[in-house]
Amino acid sequence: MPYIRITTNVSVNEEQAERVKQGLGEAIRIFPGKSEAWLMVSLEDNCRMWFQGKAGRPIAAADIAVFGKAVDSAASEKMTAAVSSLLEKELGVRPEDLYIKYAASENWGWNGSNF
Repeated sequence: MPYIRITTNVSVNEEQAERVKQGLGEAIRIFPGKSEAWLMVSLEDNCRMWFQGKAGRPIAAADIAVFGKAVDSAASEKMTAAVSSLLEKELGVRPEDLYIKYAASENWGWNGSNF
């Protein structure tokens, strides 16, 4: 049950959005037991964003949530590299203009009940 939300000030066209979604679907397999089969992705573009008090360049934030007691540290290191590379290639967001936040949750609801 992973969920990835990308928020960016970049205007993203349909082709870019599809490539980002596909790239995240591949990258989620970095986490043991995770796959695109249960992945939900949200891409929010054209957001008002500032980093280091400034706007005017491509910036983004990624929230990555996984079901479980903890986020695998080694996997999150690899995921950071994968997401950074993907967003730089597809959206022009340099790795130094990207924050990625990881969270684990044992309380995850779906289909009217919790796991």
